[in-house]
Amino acid sequence: MGDSFFLYVYLLFADTLTGVANRKLEARLKAGKEDPNRINERRGQTPNIRPEGEVIWFHAASVGESIALLGLIENIVEERPLTNILITTGTTASANLINTRLPKKTIHQYVPLDVGKFVCGFLDHWKPNLAIFTESELWPCLIATTHAREIPLILINARISRKSFSKWKWVKGLFSSILSKFDIILCQDENTATFIRKLSKSKIDPKVVGSLKESAPPLPFSEEDRAVISNQIGSRPVWLAASTHEREELMMAEAHEHARRFSRRLLLIIVPRHPNRGKKICSDLRNLGWQVSLRSAGEEINNYTEIYIADTFGEMGLWYRISSISFLGGSMTEVGGHNPFEPATLGSAILHGPHVWSAAEAYEELGKVKASLQIKNPEELSQAIVDLLNPDTNASMAKSAWELSSKEAEASSQALNEIFKVLDHMGGN
Repeated sequence: MGDSFFLYVYLLFADTLTGVANRKLEARLKAGKEDPNRINERRGQTPNIRPEGEVIWFHAASVGESIALLGLIENIVEERPLTNILITTGTTASANLINTRLPKKTIHQYVPLDVGKFVCGFLDHWKPNLAIFTESELWPCLIATTHAREIPLILINARISRKSFSKWKWVKGLFSSILSKFDIILCQDENTATFIRKLSKSKIDPKVVGSLKESAPPLPFSEEDRAVISNQIGSRPVWLAASTHEREELMMAEAHEHARRFSRRLLLIIVPRHPNRGKKICSDLRNLGWQVSLRSAGEEINNYTEIYIADTFGEMGLWYRISSISFLGGSMTEVGGHNPFEPATLGSAILHGPHVWSAAEAYEELGKVKASLQIKNPEELSQAIVDLLNPDTNASMAKSAWELSSKEAEASSQALNEIFKVLDHMGGN
């Protein structure tokens, strides 16, 4: 069977599943996973008017991928001031964050579900001149329909983990057909390029340029909020547990208990990956006897606060600046870790667990220059925190992290060059 057969079957089903997709949307809406005011965007509809002139469409799946695109978008608009940008994402968390940081001449919309009618409605309205997808967010109908309309396609920041590679092997024909639609493929690492070559018969040879997340601009913050939080903390030592997932908060509390034997005034700030878990985390920790303050409830850090739950959106830039010690969550459980260059660019010493396969090369690079430290359990974490309370140890590790992150601007530069080549070939502004 030719590779196109698998894609043909997928598209055939995609054209007949409008009713199923609508029921799925209603279920997600009831579960609080969709924005009720913007639900029609998932059906390819929008109240936004397409701006005149050139429109470049970026698609990113999640918060991290969206943030990684911001610097790239700003550079494009600066270089080509008549160009308009459309960015689509699929989660409410990414939408909430991206809408607070939209560059000029940029519109955000939710990506339509991968159903023929929704995809066609979306493309009929926006008529993008160029489509740019990120990482591994590869929707067959969306990509195939875009390609069929002779819209150039670029895949940037491509990443395929060994786990994803194992899954794609079972539908190798479909994967190969999808990748064959792209005109340019830029990978984060050599492993991804190797996996793509093994899985795809595409004539396009993937290029390794590094990760856009490493060259993304520093996360923003409110100077006013930093002044308020710093005043509440005073001279107390503090450490941060960022983007934590279920079960990790209790490990953080255990490590905090051990570390407080050496520093009784030590404060732990927990920023859960999913802020809606904040109240549950707070309740669990209070039941264990901890003095906890909850940011979403308007509670402040006082002299009795032992753990502060920062369950809000879009404030990671604030917390990385408040604490010079950052433990990155999703790494003590099988989540795969999160982007370590966000704290690195802000000069924070980085601690993480053993499960960091989603950004393995980034963590490996940081580890080589002693800019991060892997820990296996709460006991090791508590000892690392105590060690990093030493200003000299902390400064050395944080400096190494910052220096490495400052060198990693090449991915953005190469991505920009490839995008401009396509645009120049197309003509226009």
